[in-house]
Amino acid sequence: MKEVIIKKPILIIVSIFLLINYNVSPASSFLNTSRIGRKEYSLSLRRKTLFLSAIKKQQQQQKEDVVLRTNNLSSDRDDSISRSIIEEEGTILGFPKKSVATPLGLLLVSQFLLFIGVGAVIPSIPLYGKEIGLSSASNGLIISAPAVALLLGAKLGGNFADKARKPAMLIGMALVAVSDLGTALANGLVSVTIARLGLGAGRCINEAGERGMLADLAGRAPKLRGRALSAQQATIALGIAIGAPLGGVVVERFGPRAAFLIVTAAALMVCVLYLFLPETINYNTSGSSQSRSNNISISNDYNKQTTTADVIVVGDGSDNENNGEWTKLLSSGTWRGLALCQCGASFGFAAKIASIPLIATSILPGGAAGAGALISIAGLSGIVGAPIGGWLTDQTSAKSTAMLSGLVSSTGLVLIPVALSFTTETTPLIPFLSEFLENTGLTLQAAAFSACAIVWSMGASAQGPALTALAQEMAPLGSEATAMALPRATGDATYIFAPFLLGLVADRYSLGTPGIECAVAGTATLLGVMALLWSSLMTEEEKPLIK
Repeated sequence: MKEVIIKKPILIIVSIFLLINYNVSPASSFLNTSRIGRKEYSLSLRRKTLFLSAIKKQQQQQKEDVVLRTNNLSSDRDDSISRSIIEEEGTILGFPKKSVATPLGLLLVSQFLLFIGVGAVIPSIPLYGKEIGLSSASNGLIISAPAVALLLGAKLGGNFADKARKPAMLIGMALVAVSDLGTALANGLVSVTIARLGLGAGRCINEAGERGMLADLAGRAPKLRGRALSAQQATIALGIAIGAPLGGVVVERFGPRAAFLIVTAAALMVCVLYLFLPETINYNTSGSSQSRSNNISISNDYNKQTTTADVIVVGDGSDNENNGEWTKLLSSGTWRGLALCQCGASFGFAAKIASIPLIATSILPGGAAGAGALISIAGLSGIVGAPIGGWLTDQTSAKSTAMLSGLVSSTGLVLIPVALSFTTETTPLIPFLSEFLENTGLTLQAAAFSACAIVWSMGASAQGPALTALAQEMAPLGSEATAMALPRATGDATYIFAPFLLGLVADRYSLGTPGIECAVAGTATLLGVMALLWSSLMTEEEKPLIK
């Protein structure tokens, strides 16, 4: 009994001491303030606040260290995997022979054949609308009809392509062939619109698979990403350069409908070539996917210690669709800037289809054949612009290359009304230029207009690989095709109304200011470049996408 009585005061004293020092209840606060004074209590709280702040700073530093280690590991793994693949397979033009160069070469040959057909169609599309009695604005609606299907099906096409690249490419290209045949055989506005919508649906599925496959192949040689994308752009430009004059001759001889039969035949040949392509969704062997999946251990170990709110975590296959959600991607400033830049670029391509062929037909010798020749020369200039864009992307960055090339392409379009205002009576000519015009049979107006179109083509062909590379760099693992469909979908959304808007401008103002619609398109391209620049200035560098 005595021992209990002795222990009770001791327990009471110990309890009071603990309450005073650790502040675990309101009573302890009262005792503390009453015994050591408000001043000392305030100092104690301040010390605790500083201690908690130091802990938070330490946790933030740990987060930044994990991000840095993840970036370094990803780069080291990419280099290590690329070296091991090169040692095992050998190289062609720097690319691993079996895993990259062979399938990439076959893919480029397929696109070359396809774009010979596409080039044949380009000068005939606005003439086709004129043949069935459409105004410039109504013709713009027909031109933009595929963009409606491209926009509506972009997300579904991307999801499908993320499951399997090759089936998406085959199904989409078969639908393209059927739709182009339907356009050639259409006999009215309704049937043409249905065929053009089918073309958009086929392109939506096919291009999602192509973008995904190209991302897979480029990921196996990440240091040569710009080179691979520029090779694709140069291939497309060369195909158009060959197909455009061919289309001009065909249109002059057989009418605009015949050009669609050419692209139908090209699409059918591409379907056959696609059968020999390998399926590239293989996350255990893909260089980029392998290197990025190796980041799992770092992120998981770190998540056991603290939160990683600043790191975008990519889950397993079941979560890939969520990581490719466009609303989540658009929460990033760089994705928003990329999407707006693609919108601006789409205005330039709308002018290429809806306006430039009509202007060229009216001022160049040969009519439609002259327009086809100009598009061919512009395509050949793209063979120069695309490698420059790819080289700059590899040497500097995709974002800076996209902005610089966009500035060049917008300048070419904005200067078209100025070029069309030139006359030999009002503009003094240097001897060399005068001799050139005499030898070619061109007017000063036609030569200046052609120069502006070529400048636009060079800038646009350099910008294409840079925008694609930027999207590839930021795309989440397992949702590459879905994520990369976002900027394309915003461009397609723009393309829905851009030809119609440019047609309205042409109908209303082209008599007073010829080519004004091209200047409008160039201004839109410049605004897209400014949006990408603004996003890079106002947002931090993108966080890595790790599994």
